[in-house]
Amino acid sequence: MKSITADRNNIASCGLYCGACRKFLSEKCPGCKNNEKASWCKIRQCCISKGYRTCAECERDVRECKIYSNFISKVFALLFNSDRPACI
Repeated sequence: MKSITADRNNIASCGLYCGACRKFLSEKCPGCKNNEKASWCKIRQCCISKGYRTCAECERDVRECKIYSNFISKVFALLFNSDRPACI
């Protein structure tokens, strides 16, 4: 398994750090940025369409964004025990 290293390229569109994920470190997942199978992620789609690396580049507050603060994203935040808006 890889060790955790700081790398901006491993930051997902939503602000989570893929470089600390167990699946990423064990090379079972390419991370959100390079994962074409992650086309279901509306946050990722939004960032790609606007040319942003992450939501942090957007002028909108993520807490008010309906794409970022939706039911699925709140479930992910609960599952990963993360304060996702704080990541942005």
